[in-house]
Amino acid sequence: MAIADIPILTMLRTRMQWQQQRQQVLAQNVANADTPNYRPMELTEPKFQAADTAFGPLQLARDDPGQLPGLVDAGTFPGNRQQFEVRPAGNAVSLEDEMMKVAANQMDYTTATQLYTHSLTLLKTAADKS
Repeated sequence: MAIADIPILTMLRTRMQWQQQRQQVLAQNVANADTPNYRPMELTEPKFQAADTAFGPLQLARDDPGQLPGLVDAGTFPGNRQQFEVRPAGNAVSLEDEMMKVAANQMDYTTATQLYTHSLTLLKTAADKS
């Protein structure tokens, strides 16, 4: 099997490419923060198949019947804003939100590159031992 065909490396490369494209989209959102009628854009996150989907989604455990069940989808949480605040000029870019997304994206990219580098180091070590 070629190194390029190893699933974890393929997934990490896909993730890093998505994060690079997302960084461009976020930068475009920030650059258009004062453009009238501009709506911020976002990329859909890549979905990877889970190795074992027999268990389904995890649910919060309840040890008392009086407790409320956990939310199935984080998108249903009332604090999750689905609509943007729109300024009088029609612009819906929130610089604070965009900068938080940029910082989170940078941390995720750094983590993915470290995992990729570590995986390659492990493969090199394994190849040297054999």
